[in-house]
Amino acid sequence: MRILLTGGAGFIGSHFCDRLIDEGHEVLVYDNLITGSRENIAHLSNHDSFTFIEHDVTEFIKVEGKLDAVLHFASPASPNPNSPYGYPQLPIQTLKVGAHGTHNTLGVARAHRARYLLTSTSEVYGDPLEHPQKEEYWGNVDPIGLRSVYDEAKRFAEAMTMAYHRTYGINTRIARIFNTYGPRMRLDDGRAVPNFLCQALTGQPVTIYGDGSQTRSFCYIDDMVEGLYRLLMADGDVHLPVNIGNPVEMSITELAEVIGRVTGRSIEMQYLADQRGPSDPQRRQPDISRAKAWLDWEPKVPLEAGLKPTVEDFKARL
Repeated sequence: MRILLTGGAGFIGSHFCDRLIDEGHEVLVYDNLITGSRENIAHLSNHDSFTFIEHDVTEFIKVEGKLDAVLHFASPASPNPNSPYGYPQLPIQTLKVGAHGTHNTLGVARAHRARYLLTSTSEVYGDPLEHPQKEEYWGNVDPIGLRSVYDEAKRFAEAMTMAYHRTYGINTRIARIFNTYGPRMRLDDGRAVPNFLCQALTGQPVTIYGDGSQTRSFCYIDDMVEGLYRLLMADGDVHLPVNIGNPVEMSITELAEVIGRVTGRSIEMQYLADQRGPSDPQRRQPDISRAKAWLDWEPKVPLEAGLKPTVEDFKARL
């Protein structure tokens, strides 16, 4: 297949490029590099089946030649308000890539009659009142809060994707990605795993926002890529959203303890009760029944096993 992938220089996007190349596909990446990095795809730069174009996908896209699939991964995703790469610092860009970027990439898929994969997010569920979260759950969201630029961009992107499917018969599929970790994450990403790893490896106290009881479910990048690839290649009616994530739930305090064991460092936990972000979900756990039934997929890599190569990658870059 010849595949267009937006956001291919990002964390998940670059790993998905690796998988597509390994499977024998030709990959065309569009990325404006505001959150992605050339380093993530440098190892592919001389590959005959890989092409990188620096381009903002909120602007018009036209692809010459045949195209079999369009994958829209592009978007800022970090909630870190202190990072230049976080969506709180890039609110307009985040909304535009969810709206204009989705519209443009769907237009390319329609022009080429190509299948289309949107990477959405568990953030569409907001601070959920249902636990674990099933795809049928509509969410508990704040449409004007500080996190809303990301949440609402993805919710709009899902609506646009389904509109193209229903109106034009585009073969679409939607992945709702839950917390994912692994090599190539930005060191200043702002989420728990990179924060805790950087602090543990540099001998700093591990800062926990809130009382540490809030929960997350952490999926290793290899498992995430496998789930996304199966969704892309799936036959039949797979147009409704599919949760892709690890259903093993743990508290943020428990995560810090695991990172202490994996890094071999003595962890000092510093709780910052008054610094937990607005609308930060208290619990996050996917129901992956649909992924199991439709894709025969579930994650295989335990947290400690996935953290070991992640730690080595972070050590090399710190």
